[in-house]
Amino acid sequence: MTALLLIMLAGALSIVYGVYTIQVVMAADAGTARMQEIAGAIREGAQAYLRRQYSTVAIVGVVLFIGLAWFLGIVVAVGFALGAVLSAAAGFIGMNVSVRANVRTAQAATHSLAAGLDLAFKSGAVTGMLVAGLALLGVVIYYTVLVAVMGHAPGDRLVIDGLVALGFGASLISIFARLGGGIFTKGADVGGDLVGKVEAGIPEDDPRNPATIADNVGDNVGDCAGMAADLFETYAVTVVATMVLGSIFFAGGPLLESVLIYPLAICAACIVTSIIGTYFVKLGANQSIMGALYKGFIGAGALSIVAIAIVTWLVFGGFSTVLTTTTGVTFTSGALFICACAGLVVTALIVIVTEYYTGTGYRPVTSIASASVTGHGTNVIQGLAVSLESTALPALIIIAGILVTYGFAGLFGIAIAVTAMLALAGVVVALDAFGPVTDNAGGIAEMAGLPKEVRVSTDALDAVGNTTKAVTKGYAIGSAGLGALVLFAAYTSDLAHFTSNSANYPYFAGVTVDFSLSNPYVVVGLLFGGLLPFVFAGMGMTAVGRAAGAVVEEVRRQFRERPGIMKGTDRPDYGRAVDMLTKAAIREMVIPSLLPVLSPIVAYGVIYAVAGKSNAFAAVGAMLLGVIITGLFVAISMTSGGGAWDNAKKYIEEGHHGGKGSDAHKAAVTGDTVGDPYKDTAGPAINPMIKITNIVALLLLAVLAHF
Repeated sequence: MTALLLIMLAGALSIVYGVYTIQVVMAADAGTARMQEIAGAIREGAQAYLRRQYSTVAIVGVVLFIGLAWFLGIVVAVGFALGAVLSAAAGFIGMNVSVRANVRTAQAATHSLAAGLDLAFKSGAVTGMLVAGLALLGVVIYYTVLVAVMGHAPGDRLVIDGLVALGFGASLISIFARLGGGIFTKGADVGGDLVGKVEAGIPEDDPRNPATIADNVGDNVGDCAGMAADLFETYAVTVVATMVLGSIFFAGGPLLESVLIYPLAICAACIVTSIIGTYFVKLGANQSIMGALYKGFIGAGALSIVAIAIVTWLVFGGFSTVLTTTTGVTFTSGALFICACAGLVVTALIVIVTEYYTGTGYRPVTSIASASVTGHGTNVIQGLAVSLESTALPALIIIAGILVTYGFAGLFGIAIAVTAMLALAGVVVALDAFGPVTDNAGGIAEMAGLPKEVRVSTDALDAVGNTTKAVTKGYAIGSAGLGALVLFAAYTSDLAHFTSNSANYPYFAGVTVDFSLSNPYVVVGLLFGGLLPFVFAGMGMTAVGRAAGAVVEEVRRQFRERPGIMKGTDRPDYGRAVDMLTKAAIREMVIPSLLPVLSPIVAYGVIYAVAGKSNAFAAVGAMLLGVIITGLFVAISMTSGGGAWDNAKKYIEEGHHGGKGSDAHKAAVTGDTVGDPYKDTAGPAINPMIKITNIVALLLLAVLAHF
């Protein structure tokens, strides 16, 4: 009980840090009346969108809550509701800080680049620490209530099902936030760029563009609220999956309680190290913004190694304690520490590789910029080539991570590695939320007519923000892929548990599952799972295309019917574009979001009708693996490729290949419009899509176990 209380205190510390930092950000100068007017319009649009989005999701949530209560009991349904509410809260609070920090960052940039960096990062750190703190508190408090208050054994089925349901609630919010926010932001961005930059020849964020406010709103609801919900879900689901796997592998053993507390303790310790790491972020003499941000990331990582070593010693009483799983695998607590360190190394390597493929000045981005000189088509061809190439190194890093950690501590070692990766979520989300704040700050500076030197500072911050957003998405995808692998292991272990105890679970009597590739239903499951990320991504891209098309028509209409807009004598109707995109995003997000929820159920039902229970369970398990494999590659390809396209445009805007307004720049804008839905809609939304599919399969087993 003492350990659980200490873990709760660490979670509470992140909330205290968030509240304190919010006060620091809000105390900063909010700029001129014009700047505050623009920021107010962005804030109102973002809040209106999120309210409408959460109202829609609530309807789906209520239906699922009733279903879970009916099949698995009210305690499990409460876990689902807790996960959903906390995930929504993390996104909403983060977005509300972001839409207030943007104008203050723009004003700070009038003084110096260092001041703008400091304020933007602090606002991002609020979101990051709240994501980590709320996720940890949600899991540990719910676990404590079930075990210490209600008296259930740590490995009890109700505890396992309740924790899985909590992860499901977080995942549901995440997929809606990622997909809906992505459709909104990229519909505005693509539509506004095509008419504003390409047709009208006006700069990005020009106040004459009717889609400008919608574009800035989208940065917050897509990148800030969306990423917050995404990593909250990944964080909670990974911790839950590790605990579920531990409860299965160490059921009835003397170290069961220690095994279940260990991932929670790692996360608690790393919240403290992440908070300390935020104070390392300072602009040095070389004026390197990325270098300043990496100081915080590296500082938090180095301190986390020490913290995890201490946690391992305290939880297991040293590094030589022997743990034996129910499957006969034996390893020491020291091996688990090595696995955790391996997870941190995987995180660092994925960050480095993603920055290489998306950062300005590196070969992938400069090659796309060079290809823009010869036209739109060659830009798109090179961008697609970079997006495909960018999948190789992250995949090899993940393969190495799996082999190393499995060699030290089996499947549970992989789970601990992923937990350690996610333990740095606070500082990683801080890096991501930095992006929309700086993007908005640049937009406000342009619309408010601030001096050009201010826009130079905000553009520098924004270019780095594009890279940090890509880096954090690479991190989220890598951890999601490994986290889903842990969920898959939980599915197969849970299935083995039910079939070997069929006396207690009559539905599984006589079930023998063959996962070999000679079983045609396994191949069918692999193919079915493999197609899901492609169909899901296609739906997301189509939705952005439709939304962007509507924005193009609206902006053209306003330019045509109100010629005073281009002359600066008439004010565009910003609200119409915001309202149009809000309705489109809400409408378009529902069906794709339900795809991963329904797929395992449909797959089981169809194969069961054709070939019986055993083959149905095998097909669903294979489907989960298919989703993980293709989802990982599609997501990495889209996010890295899209980030490279975006920064190739930024690279040209810095003055290379003719600079702004050149033919190369126009070609780069075309590439950026292709990359936008890649990196900010379809690609990132695959993360929660992979995990929801796996979680629903776990809950399906739990429901069937009651028959």
